[in-house]
Amino acid sequence: MRVTALAGGVGGARFLRGLRRHLDAVAPDSELTVVANTGDDITLFGLRVCPDIDTLLYTLGGGVEESQGWGRAEESTRVQGELAAYGAEPQWFSLGDLDFGTHIVRSQWLGQGLTSSEVTARLATRWGLPEQGITLLPMTDVPVETHVVLEEDGEQRAVHFQEWWVRMQAAVPASRFVVAGLDRATAAPGVLDAIRQADVVVLPPSNPVVSIGIILGVPGVRDALRGTAAPVVGVSPLISGRPVRGHADACLSAIGVESSSAAVAGLYADFLDGWLVDPADADVSVRGVTTAMHPAPLLMTDVEATASIAGSLLELADRVRR
Repeated sequence: MRVTALAGGVGGARFLRGLRRHLDAVAPDSELTVVANTGDDITLFGLRVCPDIDTLLYTLGGGVEESQGWGRAEESTRVQGELAAYGAEPQWFSLGDLDFGTHIVRSQWLGQGLTSSEVTARLATRWGLPEQGITLLPMTDVPVETHVVLEEDGEQRAVHFQEWWVRMQAAVPASRFVVAGLDRATAAPGVLDAIRQADVVVLPPSNPVVSIGIILGVPGVRDALRGTAAPVVGVSPLISGRPVRGHADACLSAIGVESSSAAVAGLYADFLDGWLVDPADADVSVRGVTTAMHPAPLLMTDVEATASIAGSLLELADRVRR
């Protein structure tokens, strides 16, 4: 089985770890290709940081700090502490000492002329993803960054998405999102083929606006999803209108979309074949979208629970297969 997923950071990474656990049990030779959002990328202290890619690497590679869902396990912060002593900014984005190693080598390789795809492949090899049958692809090799337009005291200003998400905790209402560089972007090598040639395409419970939504903005991706012969199925990131993690509700509000499983499914209605929801949202109904109710809450409490959710999603894919 060839499974392709479009994913953001923590929620996507945790779901895909469970999906890989399920596939190992029922179809160990399955291939999992992950197309990662790079709109969250940011340059800090002169280094290129790719939060969603790194969270996927660390989680799928067994090195993530579980209590956070991001960053390295058994981490220290001496380097960032020293940077603070020098007055270096920003300090609102936490980078650990081991984590710095990833950003240093990424920036070095990019500086040597490697593409983001080539760099990501090298990093994935270090984390053992190929041995697990996992291919990790950035959505594009073109640098893109999501910015948030805020309106304060009658004036508009733009901040990097990470500042809005991490420092402001999305507490300041966003007027809109602008993805710098997306107009020049093309899908990274292998991305469109992974969608077209998949047996199943899955949308993990990643942020529908600033994770999956950004991937869908890359030219050709949405057309590939519409045209693939594979069933396209997803997991709602909301339960009773609330995000399980993060600020998806604030993002949906910014684009004028209701915070509900039905409304999120509507964002994908032109290509979505199946939508897994929590029993609390069992009455979800979206024209043209086949919806199934999972018999247990969609809470990824541990890897086994997440593997069960992934199994339900693949069962749904079988039922809606075109």
